Amino acid sequence: MDEFYDDSVTLLETILKIIACYLSGCLGLCVSRASASVLNLNCCLVLLPMCRVLLAFLRGSQKVASRKTRRLLDKSKTFHVTCGVTICIFSVLHVAAHLVNALNFSENYNEDFLAINVANYRGEVSHYLMSILVPGLTGVIMVLVLFLMCTASTYAIRVSNYDIFWYTHNLFFVFYMLLMLHVSGGVLKYQTNLEEHPPGCFNPNKTLRQNTTMPKAFEELFPDYTIEPFPEDLVPEPFVQNSFMRICSEEPKFQSHFPETWFWISGPLCLYCVERLYRYIRSNKSVTITSVISHPSNVLEVRMIKDDFKARPGQYVILHCPRVSALESHPFTLTMCPTDTKATFGVHLKVVGDWTERFRDLLLLHSNQDTEILPIFQQRRYPNDGWKCYKLRRLYFIWVCRDIESFRWFADLLCMFMSTPCNKIIGEKYQALNSRLLIGRPQWKLLFDEIAKCNRRKTIGVFCCGPNKISKILHKLSNSSNSYGTKFEYNKESFS
Repeated sequence: MDEFYDDSVTLLETILKIIACYLSGCLGLCVSRASASVLNLNCCLVLLPMCRVLLAFLRGSQKVASRKTRRLLDKSKTFHVTCGVTICIFSVLHVAAHLVNALNFSENYNEDFLAINVANYRGEVSHYLMSILVPGLTGVIMVLVLFLMCTASTYAIRVSNYDIFWYTHNLFFVFYMLLMLHVSGGVLKYQTNLEEHPPGCFNPNKTLRQNTTMPKAFEELFPDYTIEPFPEDLVPEPFVQNSFMRICSEEPKFQSHFPETWFWISGPLCLYCVERLYRYIRSNKSVTITSVISHPSNVLEVRMIKDDFKARPGQYVILHCPRVSALESHPFTLTMCPTDTKATFGVHLKVVGDWTERFRDLLLLHSNQDTEILPIFQQRRYPNDGWKCYKLRRLYFIWVCRDIESFRWFADLLCMFMSTPCNKIIGEKYQALNSRLLIGRPQWKLLFDEIAKCNRRKTIGVFCCGPNKISKILHKLSNSSNSYGTKFEYNKESFS
């Protein structure tokens, strides 16, 4: 029993030593390959949320009848950010694994099969090895590009200087070109002539011991280990054999693996390029500005006309002014939609950044001269009229502004709404929810309770257009339960 126990312990220790020896040389390669697969997947998916025309088409298609599916399409920006963060994390892991691989390539130089080596000689400096190889050089540049894109995507930089965010994000094209070169380096190789030279056969001019290269770590762990010749029945023809060794018919031949990254990124990249071309062609249809109105609180109203332009309330357009910025563009919700009798449409924009400041200065400076031509190359599509019968019973409008002056720029709209007969009927029936002015932070919990009390066991849609702090509060209240059986469905304005 004791002998059996000792043999079992010895066998277990031997297995653990062999595994440790194997992992010391192959763990870096396994991690680099696994992280590369994750990077391929995310580099493929990160472009799809930016195909706005495709997403808008799917969002407005009658085939997408599921409300949950449409909400997922509205969260395409969140999906894009998630893929970007994943790319950054696994890029760091991929680089760390390749640093270990470079060290292993240098220490485990194979003098018998020179074609399989990545290093030029044993003991070559790993940093120099990484810099002279195509995968190493392109990898370093890609890490720098990714670092610029990641740091410029932070909230502080996007708010203070949107140009930096926009221009660095356009480096994605350089990143993908380098990625295609990165995988063409041919570091990983496989043997192509296994039948003529299977593992285990040797050259005729060397003994079995001379032709076998043992890992250094393995020799240190097992100094008394001796190599025995292979059994005769394990190595088939066409090998020539003599009394003590088997002779191969030819030298081993190695070939680089075909890169799989092309299969992952070629489709989404081509799709995105086609969409960018389509948006560029459509942007050549100019828009004529008919009037520019400067409202209090740094609010600018721009009214425009475009041939064959159709829009519905709730849609948005993306404005691009070449005289302000050659590449930069911004989305704005339509505050005035064209009708059958009036083709004018307009947007209200608050001057808060460098782009809106330059845009305002350009419009107000040339307000008495020729009108500026603005290409508009994006329009959100929604289901056509009659696609589904919506039974709208009641609307609650809630405006939250920092100061009282902010209400002045849409005072006319408020006065028009308050003078409609529909509002008088609603106000008489629900006095608690009539228009009111509250100084201070909104009491969202009380407001939700009042609306739920007046709409027992109903489904109410909540639409938010505002900062993230308010959005999180409303989202949390919409998901919370109430004693009236009222269900709130939260929706946020999305410029995806």
